[in-house]
Amino acid sequence: MCPARRALTAANPSAPGTPSRVLIVDDHPLVRRGLVELLRDEPHVTVCGEAADAPAAWRAIEQTAPDLMVLDLSLRESDGLEVIKSVRARYPRLLILVVSMHNEKLYAPRALRAGAQGYVQKQESPETVVEAIRAVLAGRAYVSPAVAERLAHSIVGGGEPEPRTSLDVLSDRELQVLSLIGEGLTTQQIARQLHLSPKTVQSHRERLKLKLHLDSTAELVRYAVESRLRDL
Repeated sequence: MCPARRALTAANPSAPGTPSRVLIVDDHPLVRRGLVELLRDEPHVTVCGEAADAPAAWRAIEQTAPDLMVLDLSLRESDGLEVIKSVRARYPRLLILVVSMHNEKLYAPRALRAGAQGYVQKQESPETVVEAIRAVLAGRAYVSPAVAERLAHSIVGGGEPEPRTSLDVLSDRELQVLSLIGEGLTTQQIARQLHLSPKTVQSHRERLKLKLHLDSTAELVRYAVESRLRDL
């Protein structure tokens, strides 16, 4: 079966005894190169492709049939959480490990709910990233102990954990809009990037002000910038 056909049949795993195929999706060439070098000495893993954005990732999935996608949440013209949801719907057997700079306590539960199998921050050591890749390929979820404890509490409690920060009350889309506001984008620019109408983006902005208890657009912009700086 050709690679493209394998991918279209939901990303079948590699045959027993062959290296697992890893696709790296990150918009920073230096990060991609670092991950390639990091995995070069892993005998049971081979990097089958790289992509800088979502369209390139879709092409790579179809052409290379990866077993695991290592994904950054911040991609040009795309939101990583939405990419995870789309990949999960189209390729349910393709494993996803998020490697991101974003705050794990806020984004890891969202990434797992969207369909990822693991989350590791870019600030972690190379050994931790390799450990996460091995764990996900072995069929285990991977998050830090702190996040694992929080998720366990939510399961034992029979529902979602109590919000730890004001950002926890936001939907994925609202968080996405807030992040883009923090990058300095206007309503029209956000609408184009998210393929939404300006009216829909404006509605999101109003809901953000309501949920975050902000009185003005200026306060929303300041909050978005400060949240983004804390996340870096």
